[in-house]
Amino acid sequence: MNTLSPPSDPLLLPVRDPRARDLVLDYADMHALVAELVLPGDASMYVMSAMETSRELIRHSYYRYEFATVAVTHSLFALEHVLAERLATNGPLHVLIQRAADAGLIPVGLAAELDCARRLRDKLTQGAESSAAVRPHGAVALVRAVFDAVSLLLRPPSVAEATAADAGGAQPEGGLARLWEDHLRALFPDGFRGVDFDG
Repeated sequence: MNTLSPPSDPLLLPVRDPRARDLVLDYADMHALVAELVLPGDASMYVMSAMETSRELIRHSYYRYEFATVAVTHSLFALEHVLAERLATNGPLHVLIQRAADAGLIPVGLAAELDCARRLRDKLTQGAESSAAVRPHGAVALVRAVFDAVSLLLRPPSVAEATAADAGGAQPEGGLARLWEDHLRALFPDGFRGVDFDG
């Protein structure tokens, strides 16, 4: 039995968060912002739900800016689940990310992006960051890294390992020099543009 009386005033429609004024012109433009976050079709319902929720949180950061940071942390549920399944082990997320990179399942550069998201989550749990830590554009970059990793990890083992090796995950002889050259040629990561760390 519902003991709450119905509200006397009609529900108010959500309004744009003033901090989103420089983000897009209107809510419809948020669709383009998250368009590249495509869900992998072969994921479990749990993983699909977590990833879709992350994407929608970014979209709705138009109304509540903090949703962008929540989107990043929520996406890590999917990542941790898929990593544990693929590696057939449980453990702290940073250990799972490192094991996946060491096994050639994800590229080293992608592992570094995932660890950025993981460190953000840890700072939030420790009270060292607020829920407004990440701007929506930064959230897109970090959540995209999770989407990319999940897609790689869901591929059959031989395909995932070959893809990661092509992207710099494997280190043949002289691999350190090759990684350094790749680093020097790499573009500045989108996820770090305009982001302040520790002030």
